[in-house]
Amino acid sequence: MVQKVKDLGHKRGKMLLFGGVYSNLQALQSVMEIARQHHIEPENCICTGDIIGYCGQPQETLDTFQEWNPYSILGNVEIQLRDDQEDCGCDFTEGSRCDGFSDVWYAFAKANLHTNSKEYFNTLPDHITFEYGGRTVGVVHGSADYVSQFIFKSSDWAEKIESYQDLVVDTIIAGHCGLPFKDQYENLLWLNPGVIGMPANDGETHTWAMILDDEDGFNAQHIPVVYDHQTAIAQMKKHKLPQEYALTLETGIWDNMEILPDEERLLQGKVLDL
Repeated sequence: MVQKVKDLGHKRGKMLLFGGVYSNLQALQSVMEIARQHHIEPENCICTGDIIGYCGQPQETLDTFQEWNPYSILGNVEIQLRDDQEDCGCDFTEGSRCDGFSDVWYAFAKANLHTNSKEYFNTLPDHITFEYGGRTVGVVHGSADYVSQFIFKSSDWAEKIESYQDLVVDTIIAGHCGLPFKDQYENLLWLNPGVIGMPANDGETHTWAMILDDEDGFNAQHIPVVYDHQTAIAQMKKHKLPQEYALTLETGIWDNMEILPDEERLLQGKVLDL
């Protein structure tokens, strides 16, 4: 299938980047409040995909997201829901804990989304490009050619380089892996804002997003997203979703580190250097 790229042209002013809403309505509401506090309009807000996910309010989250109306690209979850597939497409190892958990939350999300949600997912591009602060930017979910590719800060640049070539950009903003980071190789910049729907395995209940500022060139700053995690936990318990993930909302520690490279595993429970 030919991938769809939406070009936003030249963007100006502060921008808010975030990903992995994961059906966490309370986290989304906090991100919307951050946008208001920083006077960032919805047309300067971009989601890196996976609006739907692990938590307990998929339809309410999607309704709120659409009413707010920021830009978003397709995450693997939206693609799978759009195409009426039976799994989340997260590329978890078959038989792993994450794979087993995904069977539960994906089935719940699929059963609790209105049929017209597929129409909205059909409107979302695979990638977004824009110019900002003297740089050319491409927004991807995993990578430019593989939506479910896990790219981390420790990932070899050989895995990252094709995304720049495919989108003809010098800056990539990505999602999917669940961890916020910045990485640079010569003039190439790889940014992951983090996800807002789950903590970053750092022992904190808050999650992460990113603000871009072009007042003096190109500046990217990670910001914590503090939200009502107790209500999000209650919603997960109410709907009998994986309690291991509900515990992660409480502790900030992932149930397992199956997807993480060794370098990122060593960071569990530690303050992130962003």
